[in-house]
Amino acid sequence: MIANMIDSETLIRLGISAFLGLVIGLERELKRKPVGLKTSLVISIVSCLLTIVSIESAYMFPGDEDVNITMDPLRLAAQIVSGIGFLGAGVILRRGNDTISGLTTAAMIWGAAGIGIAVGAGFYIEAIAGVALLIFSVEFMPFLMGWIGPRQLREKELALEFQVSNKKGISNVLEKLKNGKMSLKKVRIKDLEEGDQLVQLVITVNFRRRTTDIYEDVSSITEINRVKIEEL
Repeated sequence: MIANMIDSETLIRLGISAFLGLVIGLERELKRKPVGLKTSLVISIVSCLLTIVSIESAYMFPGDEDVNITMDPLRLAAQIVSGIGFLGAGVILRRGNDTISGLTTAAMIWGAAGIGIAVGAGFYIEAIAGVALLIFSVEFMPFLMGWIGPRQLREKELALEFQVSNKKGISNVLEKLKNGKMSLKKVRIKDLEEGDQLVQLVITVNFRRRTTDIYEDVSSITEINRVKIEEL
């Protein structure tokens, strides 16, 4: 009877952990991130299982009069937090334009492991609240801060690349971009073999402006050839 109660409680914990891992994985899957549904489920379920094993095994060796065995109930859970760093490092990428991507996904992996540990330790309400706050922070907080936050939070960065045929026209182009409500953060100019100049910029614009509109505005500048634009 006791074994059945323990087994039922274990299954409930694994089920809750799987559901919460599903919520986290679904958010990443909808954004087409490298860590999606299956990975989040595996991390959350296995973290929960190892936490249960760690807690239960700590009380399987009560000791006797001669030997008193004491074990840390969360020793395996501590190793989960350390080991999950390998998966997190695998999704952090460095792009050719010197920008880093994947940090949020790496944090979500860490969060899925933490949720699994919390459920495995029996903190159901805390784990559910943690997932709710996690999804709110990732999905809704950026939009909220974009409306009521400082000006820097209401802007987005774009990587802009184009060619010009006249060196003297570069300053004119940069001035026109500023007049078009585009702030310049980084400027890189490179001479090409055919005599043209390659200009690479990182600009900031209002987050409401569409990338296609920015492309049309930049393409309309007569000195510019071969425009390439990418949202960071």
